[in-house]
Amino acid sequence: MRSRLVIKTGLSLLALLGLLVVIAFWLAFFSPRPPLTTNAATLAGDGSKIDYCRLPKLDGSRKRAAEIPKGNTPGCAYSHFPLPILADCTEPLSPQADDIRGLWRGVKGKHIGHVERIEQCADRTVVTTSGIIHDYGPNSTAGLNTDDTEGMVVFTLGDKAYCPRSSSSMMWQDKKLNFHVFGWGPLVVRRYREGAQLVWEYADGSTTHMERICDLPDNEKVPSPRGPQIKIF
Repeated sequence: MRSRLVIKTGLSLLALLGLLVVIAFWLAFFSPRPPLTTNAATLAGDGSKIDYCRLPKLDGSRKRAAEIPKGNTPGCAYSHFPLPILADCTEPLSPQADDIRGLWRGVKGKHIGHVERIEQCADRTVVTTSGIIHDYGPNSTAGLNTDDTEGMVVFTLGDKAYCPRSSSSMMWQDKKLNFHVFGWGPLVVRRYREGAQLVWEYADGSTTHMERICDLPDNEKVPSPRGPQIKIF
């Protein structure tokens, strides 16, 4: 009798686990994406023609962070490196934030050659890299957290690509920018300055040191496809 109870309990737990896996898979790949609110002209523009060593002055003379639409990734990746999301924002940084704005390239560690653009104003931070746009902070169209995609195409159904959803916060603590899953989950990514370099601690356990560059490398103008891209139909 006891062994039957143990078996039933085990089967129930397996069934519950299976249900949770199915729900997580649906949420990651089939749940409705948030509406694309990135300014169309920003996405259409060419962000490779900008001198990223000439940073805008955050003197409060133009728009505030909350007045600019949220930036998010179109589909699973942008087709070319877009214009800055916060180009018109000049609201000064919050006291908790460090200034890590600019274009950065990995020179030491696991992700050598990785390139990313970081924008900031007030409590808002936008990271654009590898086909994706992650935007956290006050904006005029959506919530605070990044509600976007990881950018890796896992599989395709017909002509449609499916990449996992992602959501995180970007919170400053001790001059380090911490990324927490869903805003309340575990710490998965951290960025902070170390001298003239930007240190990027990633979820895979790696640490990459990046140097500031002024011009976008030619091979970053169009993002390289990522993920297994398994064709189901």
